[in-house]
Amino acid sequence: MTQGRRERADAARNRRAILLATEDLLTRHRPEEISMERVAAAAGVGKGTLFHRFGSRMGLMRALMEERAVALHTSVESGPPPLGPGAPPRERLYAFLDGIVDVVSRNKGLVAALGHAASTAHRPPARKTGRQDRTGTAAEEADQGQEPEQVCAVPRGRAAQEPDDTSDAPDRHGHPHDHPVYDFWHAHISALITAERPDADAELLAHLLLSPLYSTHIHAALERGEGARVARALRTTAGAMLDAPETPEETPPSG
Repeated sequence: MTQGRRERADAARNRRAILLATEDLLTRHRPEEISMERVAAAAGVGKGTLFHRFGSRMGLMRALMEERAVALHTSVESGPPPLGPGAPPRERLYAFLDGIVDVVSRNKGLVAALGHAASTAHRPPARKTGRQDRTGTAAEEADQGQEPEQVCAVPRGRAAQEPDDTSDAPDRHGHPHDHPVYDFWHAHISALITAERPDADAELLAHLLLSPLYSTHIHAALERGEGARVARALRTTAGAMLDAPETPEETPPSG
């Protein structure tokens, strides 16, 4: 029993060291410069440990983003209104959009890294095209011969639904940034829109509200410290969506 407890403590310590090392590297390097080998060296662990813990580079970035977003998640579930339960849907939506902008503005490098990890999903494996630079993300991930255990944390209720992500592939919707954090943000926004406007296409509107946060232009604004401006614009957009008159669905032309 003592050995088991020690092993769990060591695993937790390694996980924390890996996430801290990744976070530090993202403050000093572009996402494409951060390989799994580089993270392992910075964290003082073996590269095999890194793959075993997180499955892939995308899995690592997801885990870090989930940890950064957990405070917002907790506030939504059990915090005071308007972010938490008890406020009207519109007020909760505005407060939630403010919270998302705050998370993204403090984690621009991480959001970019998630996008870069997904964009490298289908690079040709090294064993098919000759040896690539061993510090490259595609080569080192392609050389892992088996599917490692996926143990990175996900928001409650999501674990059983998450697909294996060792390939860094986009999900079935084709959105390169989809991950448990995005899924939760999208689901919560959709629910609030539906509560305020049951006739609205809440699923699509939620994607439209979130998509600007992955724009290079919005990231540039956040880099300039214009988070409040971005949040106001999102509130304006959301308000316009909620106040728009109901329009009938278009019917496809016949014949």
